[in-house]
Amino acid sequence: MRIYYQVGSRIFLPVVLYGCETWSHNLREERRLRVFENRVLRGIFGPKRDEVTWEWRKIHNEELNDLHSSPNIIRVINSPRMSWEQHVTRMGDRRDAYRVLVGNSEGKRPLGKPRRRWENNIMIDLQKIGCGGMDRIDLAQDRNRWRALVE
Repeated sequence: MRIYYQVGSRIFLPVVLYGCETWSHNLREERRLRVFENRVLRGIFGPKRDEVTWEWRKIHNEELNDLHSSPNIIRVINSPRMSWEQHVTRMGDRRDAYRVLVGNSEGKRPLGKPRRRWENNIMIDLQKIGCGGMDRIDLAQDRNRWRALVE
């Protein structure tokens, strides 16, 4: 079974995660990605036969997590995003990538709640790690510490 998952993850993960370094996603999109991952894993591992009634049934999410040892898709997205954050932060103010990802746009804002920006996602990721109160620019300058946080 693990061989099939390894082959399956090599096929669908690069396609799904293309450009994930610059994604700005919300909780709804994270849920959709997890549902997609579980569907693919259910297709790879197939149904399971119940030991008591000998009937076929779907594999539950907890059983899927036990069957494969890879981290979930959200963690796979967050790691390259954090690496890209360090790279962009160390570029400086004069580079276009820094200005696009960190700068504010001009003009009228649309009505409603503001969308979650890429920078906000980085701050949320740092809070999950336990470094929420620290300055992300100072953290990015220390390469060894940042690599430890990303991994």
